[in-house]
Formats: sequence, structure tokens, C-alpha cells
Amino acid sequence: MEHKITIAGENVGERIDKFISENFADITRSYAQKLIDGGNITVGGVSALKTNYKLRFGDTVSVEMPELQELEVRGEDIPLSIIYEDDHLLVVNKPQGIVVHPAAGNFSGTLVNALIHHCGESLSGINGVIRPGIVHRIDKDTSGLLLVAKNDAAHQSLAAQIKDRSVVREYNALLHGNLKEDKGTVDAPIGRSEKDRKKMAVTNRNSRDAVTHYEVLARYPGYTFAKCRLETGRTHQIRVHMASLGHSVVGDKVYGRPREKFKLDGQLLHASRLGFTHPLSGEYMEFESDLPECFGKVIEKLERM
Repeated sequence: MEHKITIAGENVGERIDKFISENFADITRSYAQKLIDGGNITVGGVSALKTNYKLRFGDTVSVEMPELQELEVRGEDIPLSIIYEDDHLLVVNKPQGIVVHPAAGNFSGTLVNALIHHCGESLSGINGVIRPGIVHRIDKDTSGLLLVAKNDAAHQSLAAQIKDRSVVREYNALLHGNLKEDKGTVDAPIGRSEKDRKKMAVTNRNSRDAVTHYEVLARYPGYTFAKCRLETGRTHQIRVHMASLGHSVVGDKVYGRPREKFKLDGQLLHASRLGFTHPLSGEYMEFESDLPECFGKVIEKLERM
């Protein structure tokens, strides 16, 4: 299906990849760049574009969505912790240590493999062959609630809610040190680190706005147990924002300390609360998840200190 948009004054000078991601609920900026590289996005019929092309007044931007490829990732009988399920969506509780979707060289053992086994062909195809049904992601070593769409209509509705920041996504995090304020907000853009391209960083270069609200739940000697609410959902957002304050997430070997006093297999970051409007009924739904055992044991140790 082809979509055409004529550029008006307010969008003149804007990067084309940014414009596409902001005007199509189901297209991220990175996906827009792939579409541009693949010739699926043209301006005035010209496809040889750079992703940083600056829009001009009167440009006609055409977006040709590629046909969905046949699903190649196989289902696997991996246990799923399903909190809620209906004909349109699922809410699952992802354990720490499981990757959400396959990537190059790793096409098995992921949450998507488990979802395909459970749902069969009843998963949205918007995000392509390796991310069917995945509306948003959480890191491999982060646990907690994840939203999955069973069809494209549900996916589009849920993605639009995430884009307009109406989805409630709260995390519990154990942080190094003691936060000065009981409540606060980190409003700092996040982009790829120029020093290490495998990491994200707070930066004003090639970045996107990122906002995290936090609240202290408990204080321990040398640690803070906090609740973090995402307003935006950038890659590694909470981990990067908390580290930028000097309070990295305990167990985070990428943005935090290489060695910990606790024997951990990942960071103590748990997606504990998820709220959204059901795409069909219009009903607001909210779900909560208790701390996983590994997280709870560390809290118990701190309470005894």
C-alpha cells in the first residue's frame, strides 16, 4: 500500500526519517531508514535518498510499505507466563535472561519463538518476520510485563498509544547510592554513544528526546529502591538516565559497575506495571507483576543490613 504526503511549511527542513517516524504510528525511525535504503520511500518519484535528506516545501513524499515476508522463525515449546490473553493481545511476564526477539545468528530460544508456538499465525506482522506481535521491547536481562499484539489493527492502536505517551510503563529498579530527591524527572536526549557504538548515551547529537520520572520507594545503606516511569521508550532508557545521575542500576555491567557484591545474572530492573486502552473495547486495562525471586532476595538482604 502506498501513502503520499505533501510537505507544508511546518515540516520544511526536517529530516525525512524523523518526519516518517512521527507521521506513521507503526514506523520507527530506524525502520524508516531501512525503508529509505530499500527504495520504499521516495520524494517526487526519486528513491536515491539519504536518510538525512531535508524536506522542502511542496515535496511529495511517497511511502510504499513492503509486503510481509513469510515467517521463517520457528515456534518453540518454551514456557510462557501469560498474565492476560484475548483474541487481540497478550500481556506476558518475561523472565530475566530471555531475549525478546531473534536477531542475526540467534533465531531460537527467544520470547518470539515461544509466542509463535503458543499463538500460531495469530500474531501481528507489522514488525516483520523476526518480531511478530512485538509492540515494545525490554532488554534481555530486564524482567517484567510486555505487551504483544495478535493482529495488525491491535498493533497499530497500541503503537499509537505508545507514541502519544498514554501507555503506563513503570519499572522497579535498585540503584547504586542514594538519590538526593524523593521524586524527580530526567529529561535528557538519548542517542548512540560516539565512544562505544554498542552503547547508548545522553547526548544532543543524533539523539531523540527521552523522559524518565522516578520516585524513591526505600533507602538502604549505599542503595536506593526506586520506581521509574517511562514517558518515552528509548533503548536502555532507564539504565542510561539513572547512570547519568551517578546512580546506575545494580547488576548493569554495561552502564554500571563491572563487579557487584551480589551474585547477579543481570540488572535489577523489573517492568512491574503496564497500563493501556484496549484497542477494541476502549477499556483501560492495567496489570502488575511482583519482583522476581532474584530481585526480592537482594531487597531482603538489604533490609537485614
